Amino acid sequence: MRQEKLLIVEDDRAIRQLISKQLHCLNLHIDEASSAEAAIKKLASSSYGLVLLDINLPQMDGLSLCRKIKEHYPSIAVILLTALSSDMDRVIGLEMGADDYICKPFFARELQARIKTQLRHRSQLMAAQSHHEDSAQAAIQLGELHIEFASHQAINLTATEFDLLVYFAKHPNHVFSRQQLLDQVWGYQHSGYEHTVNSHINRLRSKFEQHHPANFIETVWGVGYKLNPGQLSAN
Repeated sequence: MRQEKLLIVEDDRAIRQLISKQLHCLNLHIDEASSAEAAIKKLASSSYGLVLLDINLPQMDGLSLCRKIKEHYPSIAVILLTALSSDMDRVIGLEMGADDYICKPFFARELQARIKTQLRHRSQLMAAQSHHEDSAQAAIQLGELHIEFASHQAINLTATEFDLLVYFAKHPNHVFSRQQLLDQVWGYQHSGYEHTVNSHINRLRSKFEQHHPANFIETVWGVGYKLNPGQLSAN
C-alpha cells in the first residue's frame, strides 16, 4: 500500500515537531513547512494526501493558503488548526473549502482520528476514480442528477463533498440531523462541529446551482437536511 504524505504547515517549530511526533503511529510520510510560501513550493513538487494547516501564519495567512490549495489541488484534504475562540475563522475556513478543523489545544487521539477519517475519504475517492465498480454500483440517477462514482461527476468536488452527496443520494427524502451526518460521513462524534456540515452543504449547493436547483438539498428547520429528488426532475 502506498504511504500517504502529509504536510504540516505551522510557523512554530516546536508545535510542528510535537504534531509530527503525535502522528508517528499513523505510518505517514510527514513533511513540514513554516510558512505558506514554503508550503506552496512543497505542494508543487510533491503529491500530498492531506495538509494540516495552522490559520495564524506570517505573511500569507492559513485561510488564504487553504483557498489556494483547494483551487489548485482539490483532492488534497485540508484540516485547519484553529484557536478555540476563533469561531469566525473556522466558518470562513470551511467556506473556503477546508474539509475539517480542530481546535487548539487538542488531544493527539482526536487529531489522529480526524486525519484517518479524511485520508479514508480520499482513499475511497481515488479507488472509485481508478477502478470501475459493477454496473449496479457505478452510478446513481435521481431526476437530472447523475452521479458517476468512477469519474467523480464532472463537477469539482472535494472528497468529503462527494461522500456527502453520495450519502444523501443513497437515502433520498430521508431527513438527517447534523450529528447523524457527522457520524455517517465524517465518521466521528463530537458536539459543536455542526458548522462543518453546514458549510459543506452550502458549498455543494453553490457548486450545483448552475446545473440543478440550489435547494435540491433541503433544510428541514429544527431537524436537519434531506435530498429532495423531486427538485431534480426534468422541467
